[in-house]
Amino acid sequence: MTHLQRVANEIKNIGLYDLVLQDVQKIAKTQKVTQEQILEIIKTNPQILEDYKLINVEYNLSNIHLKNIDLSTVDNIYQNKAKEINKNLSLLREIEKYTLPFEQSSTLVIIFSIEFFVLFSVQYFIVLLDLKEWQILIYSLFASSIAVAWWYAKKEQKLYQKNSTIFYQKYEETLKLIEELEASHCIKKIDLVIKEGEEHV
Repeated sequence: MTHLQRVANEIKNIGLYDLVLQDVQKIAKTQKVTQEQILEIIKTNPQILEDYKLINVEYNLSNIHLKNIDLSTVDNIYQNKAKEINKNLSLLREIEKYTLPFEQSSTLVIIFSIEFFVLFSVQYFIVLLDLKEWQILIYSLFASSIAVAWWYAKKEQKLYQKNSTIFYQKYEETLKLIEELEASHCIKKIDLVIKEGEEHV
């Protein structure tokens, strides 16, 4: 569901993917790579595509380069399958962020940031406000906040694992449904392709 021509174009022309472009240039052994060269390198070096997808997920950009099917163009006998594809595409876009490894997720960054702020506050109350007689209680509260943060992180990690599994299952299921409708001459996958990301325009 990721349109490789679009990937090659974005790697070549959009600064967000400069690190990926540098890897492509190393493989091509030239600073001036064409879109065609990038496309060939993507096909022979799967890690380039994975790095591109990872950047997109980190920046809340979708790797699902397909738009929903216009149901008004679909025969009645295929309506249910088309609706299922649209439903799946919407779900995939919604939970795509969970394909990012939890260790690299913004959720974990936020948890660490909050804990750092709490630690700073603890030091502030004890040292600057001269609350040394309360330090056991204050450190106990800090320890409690660590326990809560650990519990929340574990809960979120399970959510990431669960939604990541759902994502890949629905991804494969949706591809098969699209292939079935295309084989029935009901749709053309190429007509669903989003060739340019509005985020970069």
